[in-house]
Amino acid sequence: MDEKAKKLLTELFTLIGIKAEFEVSVEEPKDEEKVVNVKIDSKEESGLLIGSHGSTLEALQYFLGLALKNETGEWARVNVDIANWKEKQNDHLISLAQHTAESAIRKGEPQYLYNLTPGQRRIVHMELANNTEVETKSEGEGEERYLVVQPKGK
Repeated sequence: MDEKAKKLLTELFTLIGIKAEFEVSVEEPKDEEKVVNVKIDSKEESGLLIGSHGSTLEALQYFLGLALKNETGEWARVNVDIANWKEKQNDHLISLAQHTAESAIRKGEPQYLYNLTPGQRRIVHMELANNTEVETKSEGEGEERYLVVQPKGK
């Protein structure tokens, strides 16, 4: 599957006229779907490939997942990272989660996090899952969905 991903990426980047280097690895955890990890480095075009708040990166990730399904006949979860943007975002979200939890504990009232994608909310939920002093939940629907971090028992 990694060779097919490399071929698809080479064709895509040739068509859009962007020079980039990429690394592809495949994980096959037991009893779970395959995970295709793609790291892309394009010195001049990284910002363009990431897009506003990662929107182009997410679209590229979605496209690659569909294209791989079409090529191989099997689903795989695809993770694309460009210039370590996702890693930096994850670090930021972990810091945000910790600061929000501290604020909820200190103030004794719920704290709200808006404008997070489902994946970003998941990272905050996971970061605070083992925190014995706070609990998290998502509320709202669709684009209006937000995350609540509150002291336990409130």
